[in-house]
Amino acid sequence: MKNARRLERTQPPSNAKTRTRDRSAEVAILMGSDSDWSVMAGAAERLDALAIDYDVHVLSAHRAPDATAAFAREAREHGYRVLICGAGAAAHLAGTVAAQTTLPVLGVPLDAGGLGGLDALLATVQMPAGVPVGTLAVGRAGAENAAILAAQILGVVDQQVAARLDALKRTMARGVEEKNRRVQHEREARAGAPPVAPSSSSSAKASAKRPL
Repeated sequence: MKNARRLERTQPPSNAKTRTRDRSAEVAILMGSDSDWSVMAGAAERLDALAIDYDVHVLSAHRAPDATAAFAREAREHGYRVLICGAGAAAHLAGTVAAQTTLPVLGVPLDAGGLGGLDALLATVQMPAGVPVGTLAVGRAGAENAAILAAQILGVVDQQVAARLDALKRTMARGVEEKNRRVQHEREARAGAPPVAPSSSSSAKASAKRPL
């Protein structure tokens, strides 16, 4: 399955039925169209880095409502623990899935039109009371954070996942520290640099401009 996932980053799955079911997968990444894969691959990459198995499916709340509802209803039975849904425009995929399951559903709004993803954000986040969708940021950052949030949900009871999340936090902290060191070093280098002496041509021009 790992090789299949590497292929999918450049060649997304064409539909939900063509992919072999990974029986160990705890997370399902769902998207409304294969064109969404360029963004939703961010979730897959984060899950790979955290060593969490996942499946990827193309489902549509509007064009394949029966298949989408059936998948959501059977998701727990198939071993999934978290469902990540990415969709743009009307973006009803996450809400449709959440209506059919009690598993955690994480929604990633995508920019699929001329509104910068605002339409998808509102469609995903404005769920009625009783049918929650955990809504992330629009686009790639939202896809990556959905994977991390899914890992945090799994990490409540899985100590190995929790340990990998702790390692991720430490890695991010070290990255910030390194960036800060670079900035401080550059500032110190500029502050300690000797003043730049004017060139001979500049001195000549300045002398020519002095009044007699």
